[in-house]
Amino acid sequence: MTPEIDDAFAAIRSEHGPDSIARVEQMLAAGKGDRHPLQKGARWILPGVSQQPWHDPYGHPELAPVVHAFEANHATIKKELETAWAARRNAFSDYEHYLTRQSDWQALYLFRKGGLVAESADTAPTAFQVLKEEAVDTGKLCPLLECHFSTLLPGAAIAPHCDLWNFSINLHLAVDIPEECGITVAGETRSWEEGKCLLFDYSFEHEAWNRGTTRPRTCLLVDLWHPETTVPERKALVAAITEIRKLMGEE
Repeated sequence: MTPEIDDAFAAIRSEHGPDSIARVEQMLAAGKGDRHPLQKGARWILPGVSQQPWHDPYGHPELAPVVHAFEANHATIKKELETAWAARRNAFSDYEHYLTRQSDWQALYLFRKGGLVAESADTAPTAFQVLKEEAVDTGKLCPLLECHFSTLLPGAAIAPHCDLWNFSINLHLAVDIPEECGITVAGETRSWEEGKCLLFDYSFEHEAWNRGTTRPRTCLLVDLWHPETTVPERKALVAAITEIRKLMGEE
């Protein structure tokens, strides 16, 4: 803990109650702490969050409106993506995963480094608008992470890994899905259905692939707050992780 984190936590406790961020404090004190074996690679595990890898995209009242909005606009989102891929390829970049960089994994960012990527409002206007109105303006997007179109070129694979923590959850809108693509989370493999969303806890080990030879696989990835976290916990997590990143030279 640092003076900056102490001050932020004191303000949150004053506003929301003395026990409002107890789980966050426990997480920071425990380090690795107790976790499912398939979460061993995650850096942080917030206590009390369900150890459930796959979630029903429509099963959380807080997140269901985001899911419905993206699915309702899928056709337009896909058309705009196809235009961008053909005419604005320089807007895409090699995906810089915290574990590695992959040239066969391309990304077009809509939200990154704590804010919306303004240039993407022209490149992918419908996805940008839905993201802003349904996830950013409502506080459902985890600002510590990002939102991007994730494009796996034919033959590309993402190696098994755990992401950073369990207090946000990953939404995939299946934008353009060729054959021979799939994703495995905690040992369970599923396929994307174009125009529909998948929702999973990416602190569990997961991998994905495009084994086809015809065209890229693209999903829109949205990092949302896990619905089992509270407003004061989210404030505390943003304060703590932001400060930790500064101390580690990541900001």
